[in-house]
Amino acid sequence: MALRMFAVLALLAMLAGCASRESVAQVEPPKSFPREQVAQGAELAHIGNCMGCHTAEGGKPYAGGTPLKTPFGTIYGTNITPDPETGIGRWPLEAFTRAMREGVDRDGRHLFPAFPYDHFTKLTDGDIAALYAFVMTREPVSQENRRNSVPLPRASVGIWKSRYFERGVFKPDPARSAEWNRGAYLVEGLGHCGACHTPRNKLGAEEKDRAFAGGEVEGWHAPALNSASPSPVPWTVEAMQAYLRNGVADLHAISAGPMVEVGHGLSQVSDEAVRAIATYTVSLDKRSEEERRRAREAALERARTSVAVQGNTVYDGACADCHNRGRGQEGGALELPLGTALTIPTPRNLAYIIRDGIVPPEGERGGWMPGYAGALTNEQLTELLIYLRALSGQPAWADVAGEVRKLPKGER
Repeated sequence: MALRMFAVLALLAMLAGCASRESVAQVEPPKSFPREQVAQGAELAHIGNCMGCHTAEGGKPYAGGTPLKTPFGTIYGTNITPDPETGIGRWPLEAFTRAMREGVDRDGRHLFPAFPYDHFTKLTDGDIAALYAFVMTREPVSQENRRNSVPLPRASVGIWKSRYFERGVFKPDPARSAEWNRGAYLVEGLGHCGACHTPRNKLGAEEKDRAFAGGEVEGWHAPALNSASPSPVPWTVEAMQAYLRNGVADLHAISAGPMVEVGHGLSQVSDEAVRAIATYTVSLDKRSEEERRRAREAALERARTSVAVQGNTVYDGACADCHNRGRGQEGGALELPLGTALTIPTPRNLAYIIRDGIVPPEGERGGWMPGYAGALTNEQLTELLIYLRALSGQPAWADVAGEVRKLPKGER
């Protein structure tokens, strides 16, 4: 009994130590900032896709309310406009920096790591100050933050941090080029690419020894970016740069799912920044040039062969007219064996794309594909997924019918 009581008291003491930090006093922040600093912050905000998490559908920019579904419950993006009552209008730069670097809010409470401070901690003082200048010059919006539905005490985040959070600004690799280091800084830091493209353990922490080996986000599979990349044609820096900036690249599929939002942000930043991100991302694939060449030739051969293959009723009726022509002809689309959605470990991405199509944001140009929701039964969609997977040359997916039945209704 005494030992049990001691254990309980020890646990309570540990929780108390992890529960909170000192609050930072409220201030009246500057009313204006240098124009160049605000512009720098705007580009950084696009790279970090800040609007994606801090702007609800149909809501005011940066006023919060976006639901982020996690295995531990739903966390809502917060109001980061300069409203003094419901936003961060009275946060000094010191408090903003602590949130970015340490995951602690102005009141001293731990932030749930759905806010990727494990990446943002790598930012320089100058970039954090520029982001602060940008958000503090947005339109103030009076909107209360939504209550999270996570049945865990804030103190538990302190314990999580003690085990998984590594604080520290990015350190360049002197053996690498300035462009590569700039890309590494943006990918590993503000871009937080690993937050989606790295698998996580049961406690929601990234598995650092499997960095960029593929992850899950919002029901979609984020493909591996390292040597396990499922892209049939290995990426080049030029192709990756085009994809990140335009949502499409030669011999690669157009972007879909959560990546559309990321690409929309990157379309508004400098060519130099996108090129640096592409340079670093492509370098994660450590395969030799010969291995990459063989993979490319094999993929192109499968694409040439598949054009002549007919026989699946659903494919012939819904897909063949565009995809058998290829992008080289008017109205044509990518030969499907070159699409990454056919080669990843799950049929979910491809099922979403076929069911809901790909439609650019209203008023914007972009890749387009019709959706077949209502036109295909679950059985027909299952048959089509199995057939398309066979075109990729990969082993068959397990329980495709079960995956189709589990697709969320009406979400994508």
